[in-house]
Amino acid sequence: MSETLSENTPTSAPQEQRDAQRAAWPIYALFTGNTISYLGDILTLLAIPWFVLQTTGSVVQTGITGFCETLPMVFSSFFGSALVDRLGYKRTSVSGDVLNGLTVLLIPLLYHTIGLAFWQLLALVFVGGLLRSPADTARFAMVPDLAALAQMRLERANAWMDGVRRLANFLGGPLAGVLIALIGTSNLLWLDAISFACSALLIGLSIPPIASHHKPGEEQPARRGYFAELGEGVRFIAGDVVILTIIIVCLITNLIDAANFAVVQPAYIMQTYHSALPMGLLVAALGGMAFVGTIIFGTIGHRFPRRLTFGISFTIGGALRFWFLLIPNLPVVIGWYALAGLAIGPINSLIDTVLQERTPPALRARVWGVLSAGTMAGIPLGTFASGFVITWIGLRATLLAMGALYLLATLSILVNPALRQMERRTG
Repeated sequence: MSETLSENTPTSAPQEQRDAQRAAWPIYALFTGNTISYLGDILTLLAIPWFVLQTTGSVVQTGITGFCETLPMVFSSFFGSALVDRLGYKRTSVSGDVLNGLTVLLIPLLYHTIGLAFWQLLALVFVGGLLRSPADTARFAMVPDLAALAQMRLERANAWMDGVRRLANFLGGPLAGVLIALIGTSNLLWLDAISFACSALLIGLSIPPIASHHKPGEEQPARRGYFAELGEGVRFIAGDVVILTIIIVCLITNLIDAANFAVVQPAYIMQTYHSALPMGLLVAALGGMAFVGTIIFGTIGHRFPRRLTFGISFTIGGALRFWFLLIPNLPVVIGWYALAGLAIGPINSLIDTVLQERTPPALRARVWGVLSAGTMAGIPLGTFASGFVITWIGLRATLLAMGALYLLATLSILVNPALRQMERRTG
């Protein structure tokens, strides 16, 4: 008997290792495809406004283009969520990347051949914005199934998903600037289109049927009206105090963050330091350390108390950051921004994990779509209103007011007894 065991062990162990690697490969393929897709998103978001500036010289047209590119993402997050459930996660992700790549591809193609009118550009970026959110929703909905297949903790899987997004945001801006200088904006748009194709190919070839909501051989539920399915996701959120509270808090904080990054912070830094360099240093410190914080949470975050981590991360990473900006000492401000970035690292991963644990698989895409639309809804309003607020009360008072409002929103996390339900864990 002992000889049989010793003979089988060398062959069985490598086989088990190969089986484990095959089970883990799909989720790592998703991480990689997500990185490529997010990087393509960042390059597109930066390259298209620069393309408009170079070709038209109009700041007004550049602003209109940015509005047409980002506003559809709010609507498609909500109205496209039921479509994700109907098409399936994998099909939606691949189709979204392919179609998004085509809209980007058409911009330089039309420009260098028959010409590109401004209304045509607006139509292409509008369609691209519509396509982006359902693909992101589909990839989010894949995570629990693929994490279970790979026997990976849900906190770790979500941390990696958020980490690659933060890394793409951190690297995408400098990379876009270098590539625009080296190869030009229109050539960068060709590369953007290729990035979406690579993401679609990788996810299409690597993700098994387990990542789709409807499993092979499973009886399909009776099809209802499209808006009835959307309403089911809304009703689920309305009845879940944890998810509803997360949406309200993130709506407020995203509104303030959008106003800060787009208008208030650049204006204050220009007034105080008379240079754009401090702005770049602060963004780099915040973004780089947020990536580090996300990876740390993915490694040991399952040991943390969730509500306490959520509240403290939001308070340090958000509210206090606005007040520290008022200190006229750049090294101190950069140091606090680095600490704030480290603090905000766990936030998105915690939200994703709690949402996935509390949502039935059949509603996962619809609930995530409604949550995304709700949390993004304040972004256009914050950006639009911030300039009027600055004119009314001044820059310093605006920063003080934003910090106070942010602090009230985030401290509510620590005193709301209903959020104790965040501690429930699965797996």
